Amino acid sequence: MTATLAPPKRVGKAAVAALGALAVATGALESVVTPTLPLLQRELDMSPAEGALLSIVLLITGALVTPIAGRLGDRYGGKRVLIRLMAVVSAGGLVSALAPNLPVLLLGQVLQGAMVGALPLSFILARAHLPADESKMAIGVVSGLFVAGGMAGTLSAGPVAENLSRHWMFALPTIAVVGGTLVVNRLFPHDPPGRPDGAGVDWPGLLLLSGTLVTLMLVLALAPDIAAQPLVLGALVVLLAAFVTAWVAVERRASSPMVDLRMLARPTMWKACVLTFVMCVGTSLAVYLVPQLFAVSAGAYGFGASATEIGLYLLPGAAAAAAAGPISGIGVRRFGSRAVVTTGIALMAVALIGLAAAHSEVWHLVLGKVLISLAGGLCVTALVTSTAMSADRGDTGIATSLVLVTRVIGYAVGAQVGGALLTAATPAGSKIPAESAFVTGFVIAGAVTALSLLVTRTMSKGVDA
Repeated sequence: MTATLAPPKRVGKAAVAALGALAVATGALESVVTPTLPLLQRELDMSPAEGALLSIVLLITGALVTPIAGRLGDRYGGKRVLIRLMAVVSAGGLVSALAPNLPVLLLGQVLQGAMVGALPLSFILARAHLPADESKMAIGVVSGLFVAGGMAGTLSAGPVAENLSRHWMFALPTIAVVGGTLVVNRLFPHDPPGRPDGAGVDWPGLLLLSGTLVTLMLVLALAPDIAAQPLVLGALVVLLAAFVTAWVAVERRASSPMVDLRMLARPTMWKACVLTFVMCVGTSLAVYLVPQLFAVSAGAYGFGASATEIGLYLLPGAAAAAAAGPISGIGVRRFGSRAVVTTGIALMAVALIGLAAAHSEVWHLVLGKVLISLAGGLCVTALVTSTAMSADRGDTGIATSLVLVTRVIGYAVGAQVGGALLTAATPAGSKIPAESAFVTGFVIAGAVTALSLLVTRTMSKGVDA
């Protein structure tokens, strides 16, 4: 009877290192599509809109899985849920590696999307098995290593796809995920359940949120092609509004909602979510548009870069994103979260507008991507870490999952907007969109990012972003 009340066992550096290694592996698996998207579009004969869908379907799954994973982790223990989640991710990586066509690859990406839920579960383990100061550092380290894994995936995906095959670029990080999961399972003890209230999964809320996200993606993806059919677009918008209304109604009445709207209504939470969404829309537009611009024929206005060259061009940006984690942590401790977030937003807005004005040289895009990645990493790391530490221990999973869900939705929306812009600007019979589509995308992202400074003015100066 008292077993669940006993203090959890402390873990050593090896266990934290194992958690970090798993974050590296999942980050690498998440990032392999971005630098190789032009290659995948050619091999699988995809349109820009289909390419955008491939780049964000993983994030849609993540948005659905993450709050469920966070809540189940708070209730039943982070390790138990994490190991099962990684089994799904490993299966998804295997499906992606063996995929012969786009539909099967999309299925693999859907399964891989469960990896987004691993971060709040890792935060639960860190807070359960480490003292407060060490857990805060561990959360920052795991967040930073997830980004570092993305850097490794970005660098290696192109050479692996071109010298081996696109199948191996999924298989290799999947093997690393399996190995990392086994080590974490061995080194971490089971953390005690936090709130065994007996409530089940909020399936109605999950289904309605699924409908909301899928409809939103359809609106963004199909808008350029159905602009001449306003009734169809209007019907999709009405359907989207109906899904959102029904989801809010269900979540407000649910005894154990998938997303606790009362928590989301707290100023600390909604400000963090709004800022995370805006920053990730801007980051995602750059993440999608920059590789596409690199791949445009040098005979037009692009650079004709191969997948390997694109990976190398994106590497400095990935390195900047990895460095942003510890830099953000130091900045929050010295200057407060508001200062860090404000600096990141201003930097991103300037970089996006700069890309709209100057993108005729490779170094223009490389520098712009570095500044955008650094700014996004500064902001999101500050917001996630401060949210994790300001929440009650029993709410760590669900609180951080709300921010992470906002992150993946922002990425999904940004990528779909980018895909829609390029699709709309591609003349019939051509595969090269008008250069103005890239300019429009960067300007939109920069303007939206700059407007979010209105929210930062109301933030607390401290760690309660």
